[in-house]
Amino acid sequence: MATANTTTTDFTATAQNTAAEMQNRAKAAFEKSTALTGEVTEFHKGNLEALVESSKLLASGMQDLGRTYMEDARTAADTVTDDVKKMAAIKSPTELFQLQGEIARRNFDAAVAQTSKNTEAMMKLFTGAFAPLSNRASVAAEKVSSAA
Repeated sequence: MATANTTTTDFTATAQNTAAEMQNRAKAAFEKSTALTGEVTEFHKGNLEALVESSKLLASGMQDLGRTYMEDARTAADTVTDDVKKMAAIKSPTELFQLQGEIARRNFDAAVAQTSKNTEAMMKLFTGAFAPLSNRASVAAEKVSSAA
C-alpha cells in the first residue's frame, strides 16, 4: 500500500512538473511571438511610410516637370512666332535660305540641350523618389542577413 501511495505521489509530482514546464514554454513562446509580431509590424510600418514618401516625391517632381514643360512650350511658341515674323519680312531667296539655316541650327542646338536637361531632371527625380524604397530594401536585406 505504501508503494502505491509513493507511485501515485511520484506520478502526481511528475504530472505537475510537466504541466508547469509546458506552461512556462507556452508563456515563453507567446512572449517571443508577441515580440516578433511587434518587429514585423514596425518593419511593415516603415515600408508603408517609405512608399508614401516615395509617392509624394514622385508626384511633386512630376508636377515640377510638367510646369517646366509648359514653360518650354510657351518659349517655343514665342520663338516660332518670331520666326514667322522674320520670314514675312524676307525680300530675297538668299535671305530665306540664310534664315532657314539659322533656324535649323538653333533648333538642333535647342533640341540637344533640352533633351539633356530633361534626361538629367528625370534621372534626378527617379533617384530621389526611389531613395526611400531603396533604403527600406537595405533594411530588409540587413534583417534577412542577421536572421540567417
